[in-house]
Amino acid sequence: MNKIYLDNAATSFPKAPGVSDSMKYYIDNIGANINRGGYSEQYKAEEIVFETREMLRELFNGEDSANCIFTQNITQSLNTVIKGYLKHGDHVIVSSMEHNAVMRPLVQLEKCGVEFTRVKCDEFGRLNPYDIEKSIKENTKLVVITHASNVCGTILPIKEVGEICRRNGVKFVVDTAQTAGSIMIDMKENNVDFLPFTGHKGLMGPQGIGGFLVSTDMINEIEPLIVGGTGSMSDSEGIPPFMPDKFESGTLNLPGIFGLNEALKFIKKIGINNIYKKEMNLAQKLIDGLNDIDKLKIVGLKATEGRVSTVSVDCLHHDNAIVAHALDSEYNIMTRCGLHCAPSAHKTLGTFPQGTIRFSIGYHNTLEEINYALDALKKILY
Repeated sequence: MNKIYLDNAATSFPKAPGVSDSMKYYIDNIGANINRGGYSEQYKAEEIVFETREMLRELFNGEDSANCIFTQNITQSLNTVIKGYLKHGDHVIVSSMEHNAVMRPLVQLEKCGVEFTRVKCDEFGRLNPYDIEKSIKENTKLVVITHASNVCGTILPIKEVGEICRRNGVKFVVDTAQTAGSIMIDMKENNVDFLPFTGHKGLMGPQGIGGFLVSTDMINEIEPLIVGGTGSMSDSEGIPPFMPDKFESGTLNLPGIFGLNEALKFIKKIGINNIYKKEMNLAQKLIDGLNDIDKLKIVGLKATEGRVSTVSVDCLHHDNAIVAHALDSEYNIMTRCGLHCAPSAHKTLGTFPQGTIRFSIGYHNTLEEINYALDALKKILY
């Protein structure tokens, strides 16, 4: 059996067809920057950038393609809103399932007088929206929650939380790192004010390209994380007040945007609902097989309802790291073992500090691969 990749929660592999070709085409045939010239090759690059913004706006039902900003990754996007929106004396609400891309900026801001409440999820990673509402205070400015856990795959109720935020005049941020490209996400329907995304996971694009979509009424309330040259207003040393330039200083990752453009076209062709259905059919097979192995336990939900295709296990009588190493070295199966940059989630799930072995299924995995992985696990554990 060839190498089997089951670490799609870290980054998707293989990428969507045509991604590398599109990136190579830009590098070999265009090469020009945008907003910094007046020649045809620049205009060709600008057309692809605009088209990609529009596809993302359509995908997430955002307000305006100009409100779609490109960053290096979703971590930079989350830092932009957390550090650019919050001030001394502000209060933030998060779930206990958050990734360190949310928690580390907040812990850093505690030193500057920003406080946060961590709302406890249950042992399956499920969030009760009422607990969010109970935690709102007069100085609550932001609610930040992950759409789905990168540890156990549990989906959090963003629609209900969005309604609570809207009723209480609190801005709502949804971390889509584990769902963009696999689950339909509608900013307007879910009352999302700021939607950060990454291009290299469910969107099946390359690493190094991410971004965010922001509601128009929030634009003027966020200070840019990075400022510098934009190719616009070059007579001024002030930050351009208009979009997208306000948040896009410096040279964009144009090869990455070209690759993401091709990936988005592939996702649109296949259909997100079809992608989710295929991934969850494979997840069902994996979960059924794992439930039959009494030497480990599934962490989080034991069925496919209410989750994405990321499944974590904790070995009862074996060291997780040794088992994960054996999967790779003896059976060519790539998983991820450890805490997955989410210690708060593991404390919630009861898997701290040992962590878990995480199997994360992507669109390109097959039933044969899932069956092989289950057989390998049984051979290692028994």
